[in-house]
Amino acid sequence: MEEESMEEEGGGGCEAMMDDQNHNNWGAGGYGRHLLGPAAAPLGDRLLRGAAAAAAGPPAGPELPAVAEANGVLRGCEPGAAAAGKGGAGAIAAAININASTSKFLMNVITIEDYKSTYWPKLDSAIDQLLTQSPGDYIPISYEQIYSCVYKCVCQQHSEQMYSDLIKKITNHLERVSKELQASPPDLYIERFNVALGQYMGALQSIVPLFIYMNKFYIETKLNRDLKDDLIKLFTEHVAEKHIYNLMPLLLEAQSTPFQITPSTMANIVKGLYTLRPEWVQMAPALFSKFIPNILPPAVESELQEYAAQDQKLQRELMQNGFTR
Repeated sequence: MEEESMEEEGGGGCEAMMDDQNHNNWGAGGYGRHLLGPAAAPLGDRLLRGAAAAAAGPPAGPELPAVAEANGVLRGCEPGAAAAGKGGAGAIAAAININASTSKFLMNVITIEDYKSTYWPKLDSAIDQLLTQSPGDYIPISYEQIYSCVYKCVCQQHSEQMYSDLIKKITNHLERVSKELQASPPDLYIERFNVALGQYMGALQSIVPLFIYMNKFYIETKLNRDLKDDLIKLFTEHVAEKHIYNLMPLLLEAQSTPFQITPSTMANIVKGLYTLRPEWVQMAPALFSKFIPNILPPAVESELQEYAAQDQKLQRELMQNGFTR
């Protein structure tokens, strides 16, 4: 009955679009039809009278009607609540602000459908470009936009889905890389492996920072892992492990033939393999020791003659290939 009496007091305010002092539109069904229009002044007076009565003691007459529920957020303004603030007008303003803030929050909810149709496609496209770029290439993507997408998805509880999609995306990419390497001829195999390794490690320098919020609030917290470690492990499992037994003999052969491949290529591959799996050192300790310090045990005096013989052999090979002392 109280809500019906307020509807009657509101008169034609339900149909009119009203503006508050900040030019916010309040249409039918909102606070406007109860707090604005012809009934605004009487209602304000009644709230103020109720606040004064609550401060003085229990009211002698009937209780003040509560403000009608607005959008399910606020049910009413009790006389005591009005007294706790600075008056009825302040209570009304606070109610309006709460309602506006809540409505704005609800409008920004990202559903799983929104994630799949809008947010993940943006991330998918950016990851594609980062995984396939060549060193020095300009990538026309907005890092700020991608960072923002990740942040919003984490805040809306889509971290688990996003992590799953990221792992699946990169796994599919690495499986294609592995197949391309398998089809490479032996004379190009080392160079192509070096390109694939360098390209992937370079991409991680951008991908990992872009997903820093997912790493912080999901991978580290719930999985007790680290995103960079997980992505390096993917390359180890889907590329390096499948090619190490073909690659290592070619590296040893190239080592015995000076300048068959550039020293920088050899260094990049050996250091990369050591990063992926340190135990691979046991496959070729002498090779790894040329680029990774402290791989071999310390030199001993009894083996000095053997070290000298190895140096002499290297000098002869260099002279045979046109290098003079």
